[in-house]
Amino acid sequence: MRSMGLDVGDRRIGVSVSDELGWTAQGIEVIQRNADVPDQDIQRIEELVKQYSIVKIVVGLPKNMNGSIGPRGELCKEFARQLEERTSLPVIMWDERLSTVAAEKFLISADVNRKKRKTVIDKMAANLILQGYLDSQK
Repeated sequence: MRSMGLDVGDRRIGVSVSDELGWTAQGIEVIQRNADVPDQDIQRIEELVKQYSIVKIVVGLPKNMNGSIGPRGELCKEFARQLEERTSLPVIMWDERLSTVAAEKFLISADVNRKKRKTVIDKMAANLILQGYLDSQK
């Protein structure tokens, strides 16, 4: 029973999936968002849901450091609502404070150049979101 993790941003959506036992997360792709075709990103997620036999989606919820939810968080909640409606799967919101920062620090410590970091950071953030959720379920 695989789960999917999403790091939803304005320009990109990082995607990760769990193994079939739900123990580990693996980043699989970054979806480039297109403001001219807003439905395109959800269509791609639906394709991945079918391809990987996903049963649950975990969406990162960017909270403020004081725990409140700002405009970015509200947009993520709305995106999650649309996903739940379109896929009929349970969508869980997961606190993702500093996941992108943690991913960037890891990539810098691994000496990944700036151009390469830009292409994988969203996928890695999605991986951290999903792995955090999976670990909490054990």
